[in-house]
Amino acid sequence: MKQQKQTQSIFLLEDDQALGRGIAMALESPERTVVRAETLKKARDILSTEDFSLLILDINLPDGNGLELLRQLRDGGDITPVILLTANDLELDEVTGLETGADDYITKPFSLAVLRARVNIQLRRNIPRSDGILSIGPFVFDFERMDFRRDGIAVELSKTEQKLLRILVENRGHTVSRATLMDRIWTDTAEFVEENALSVTVKRLRSKLETDPTKPEYLKTVYGLGYTWAVNL
Repeated sequence: MKQQKQTQSIFLLEDDQALGRGIAMALESPERTVVRAETLKKARDILSTEDFSLLILDINLPDGNGLELLRQLRDGGDITPVILLTANDLELDEVTGLETGADDYITKPFSLAVLRARVNIQLRRNIPRSDGILSIGPFVFDFERMDFRRDGIAVELSKTEQKLLRILVENRGHTVSRATLMDRIWTDTAEFVEENALSVTVKRLRSKLETDPTKPEYLKTVYGLGYTWAVNL
């Protein structure tokens, strides 16, 4: 059984020992701990026994690739925020990292002050309240009481829209395929449901939550794949 951290905990995978020490010193505080690893093998061992508030993963490692670890985590359903570190500044590398499931991407060399600021953003974002209410940007979602608000104003959602919203926000930052959404939203119905029903539900949800449904900020379409609730705003 995994050990639950009581303070904000950051896992850092960085094979450069000097840089790893510098990052840890910049991020640690009385309320925040940093656990380090220098190899993919050690990272897997640590992540199999502990939970973290944030993962910072170097891409190029002596025994593998940080993207490989990220892909395995996302495939396993882990939605812990991830920041990638890399010496590659090619746009393709950044796109690959974000599409794999990273929440942010920082190219070396970087300022420790900038890294600290980006870390703070990820740790502040999407923090569920102790009463189970989820606050995300201008939204407050209470799925237990079926109370949904934007900027304090109540939004009425159908049961289908609630199911779609819950799946997306619970996997925010990651693309959920159309097939997965179809299966999970209409899993309790014995009747045939046309695939167009999902497009209609997405459109209706956008019309209720987005300021401009034609230019969605939050409920994004990933063409050819599915949908995602964006977090890198």
